[in-house]
Amino acid sequence: MSSAKSAPDESRPPACDRLWKNARLATLNPALPGLGLVENGVIAVQDGRILFAGDATDLPFPIKDAGEIIDCEGRWITPGLIDCHTHLVHAGDRANEFEMRLAGATYEEVARAGGGIVSSVRSLRKVSEDDLVKQTLPRLDALIAEGVTTVEIKSGYGLDLENEAKTLRAARRLGEERDVAIRTTFLGAHALPPEFKGNQAGYVAKIIDEMMPAIEAEGLADAVDGFCEGIAFSTDEMRQVFDAAKAHGLPVKLHADQLSNLHGAALAAEYGALSADHLEYTDEAGAEAMAKSGTVAVILPGAFYFIRETKKPPVNLFRKAGVAMAIATDSNPGTSPLTSLLLTMNMAATLFGMTVAECIAGTTREAARALGLVDEVGTLEPGKWADFAIWNIDRPAELVYRMGFNPLHARIRNGH
Repeated sequence: MSSAKSAPDESRPPACDRLWKNARLATLNPALPGLGLVENGVIAVQDGRILFAGDATDLPFPIKDAGEIIDCEGRWITPGLIDCHTHLVHAGDRANEFEMRLAGATYEEVARAGGGIVSSVRSLRKVSEDDLVKQTLPRLDALIAEGVTTVEIKSGYGLDLENEAKTLRAARRLGEERDVAIRTTFLGAHALPPEFKGNQAGYVAKIIDEMMPAIEAEGLADAVDGFCEGIAFSTDEMRQVFDAAKAHGLPVKLHADQLSNLHGAALAAEYGALSADHLEYTDEAGAEAMAKSGTVAVILPGAFYFIRETKKPPVNLFRKAGVAMAIATDSNPGTSPLTSLLLTMNMAATLFGMTVAECIAGTTREAARALGLVDEVGTLEPGKWADFAIWNIDRPAELVYRMGFNPLHARIRNGH
């Protein structure tokens, strides 16, 4: 940051490593109303974690006793943004399918013509792990430049052990190449690979008996996901995959109810899933089941917009039932080539009627909840990692209101 810094009295040990003063905070602290706003805010950080975040008058030591003091000059601070649903690691693009859809082809028609996910599988299998990292870094950098501090990355374009593991290793390496937290998700049940055409049961068995044990043994996945849809996997098949994930101690997530209502949201809730994602066709029973289980609804407006869907996710149902809602880019080459979480918030507001508070919570606190990380990140509270973003804005609504404009002043990760 370019703001003024000062040093403490060297005659005594510092009260904290760093302190940001003269800030306005959107803490997202659930104990406070709305966004948990604090006008006269300070954040004190020790050993990479938040020691204090709140009103300067409540700080338990003099500001001058901090090891380093950063003057925010009235800027707003939010928790670091979290993109909780991406397919960021992929090879090539699918711009040709974009043209097909412009000519009138539906998502299902593109998939059945050999496009869709299987097209990305062919591309990914041809490239090395190093190439995957190289191709993905610009996409990751775009997210980081907007204040993103945590990114979830799914596999699902390999569809065999070698290439699924390659994808997840590449995703892990991104967290070494850049100062960002990476969470990886094994999405073997994404589509049927060409070599298993006509043998869906055989591929599900391969996921369960070969792929998942090897990936879990290597520690490559933080969760297991699947695509429950007519063009992908049935609820019975997903039950088998989820039972295996449970046996391996891995939490689950689910692409559910995107193109039809197969009651995927209720299935996810039955297994205590971290999240169910897409959800355009989710019904009241599904929403109530998610609320009961604590399963987060991950809203993905990029895919809705890009494939020109008309059925909106039932945001009002989720509100009524008390389902936590997160928002994510769904960044992928075929149906959401989107690498701006700020634009995603605007889309969620304008397309689905989500409020400013819902959009900001959906990319911070609730996104952390969707990854099982809400005890570590997602709010400005003592004990959590000091991941936050400092913005050149006059009010939090600007983060949702603007399009194609990035007001990030500084991105802080683990207190640096």
